[in-house]
Amino acid sequence: MDGSIRSADPGLFTPRSVTWQMHGDPMMWIAGIRALYLQALHPRAVRGVMENSDFRRDAWGRLMRTADFVGVTTYGTADAAERAGARVRRIHRTLSATDPDTGERYGIDRPDLLLWVHCAEIGSYLEVLRRSGFPLTDAQADRYLAEHRVSARLVGLDPDTVPADRAALTAYFEKTRPELVAGPDAREVDDFLRRPPIHPVFVPARALLWRQVARLAYASLPPYAHELYGRPAPEPDVVDRRLRATGALLRAVPGRLRRRLPPQHVLHAVARLGPAASPSPRKVR
Repeated sequence: MDGSIRSADPGLFTPRSVTWQMHGDPMMWIAGIRALYLQALHPRAVRGVMENSDFRRDAWGRLMRTADFVGVTTYGTADAAERAGARVRRIHRTLSATDPDTGERYGIDRPDLLLWVHCAEIGSYLEVLRRSGFPLTDAQADRYLAEHRVSARLVGLDPDTVPADRAALTAYFEKTRPELVAGPDAREVDDFLRRPPIHPVFVPARALLWRQVARLAYASLPPYAHELYGRPAPEPDVVDRRLRATGALLRAVPGRLRRRLPPQHVLHAVARLGPAASPSPRKVR
C-alpha cells in the first residue's frame, strides 16, 4: 500500500493536523450532543436557534447539517471549506432574534454569540475525546484549539479573538459563566435531547440506545452546567469510565464501515488523497 499522500488539495487542516485525526473518531457524535447541551445555556445563542429554525421538527436535520459543516471544513478541499463558511456567514447575516429578558432585537452573527457557539463546540470535542481515551498530550490538545482559529474564521470570527490553548479556553468559560442560565429555551433543548420525537415503532430503541447516548453526553458536562440544569452531577471518575468504555466499543467497529455512514467526508478525502490520509489516533504527532 502506498504510504504517501497524493498531491491533491489537502484542505484547510491537512492530514498532518490534530484536527484531521480527531474528527474521524466516532465519539465526535457524543461530543456534538454535549455541545448542544452546553450551547443551550447561553440565552441569546439558544434564542437565535429557536426563533430561526423549527428545532423540534428539524432537530435531526440541524444535527446533520452541523456534522456536514464540520466534515466539509475538516476533510473537504480548501475551496469547498471556504464556500461552506461563506454560506454560513451569508445566512447568519440575514437572521435576528429577540432577547428573552429585555425584548431587544439583535443579530445572531454578533461576535460574542459566534464565539460562545464555537468554544462550546470545539471545547466539547476536545473534552469528550480526551476523556474517552483518544491519545492526546497537553501540547497536542493546545495545537487542536489553535488549529480551530481556522474554523472560527470561517463562521465570521476574528481568529485573534479566539482561545488558542487550554488555558485561554478555561479563562473564556470562567468569564462567560455568569451569562449562562437554563431558561425555557434550554429546558426545551434538554427535553428534546432526552426524549426526541420519533415514530412509535422506534420508541423501544430510543429507550435502549438514544437515552444512553444522551445521558452520557449530558454526564460529561462541566459541574456548573449540571447545577444550572438542576440535576445532580455524576462523579467524574464514573463518567470517565463510561466514556472510555463507549469509546473502546465504538472504535472497535472497523473504520471502513463507520466511514460509509453519512456524511462520508472522510471517505471522499481518502479517495482524493490516498489511503495514507485515513485518520487515526496513532497518527497524531
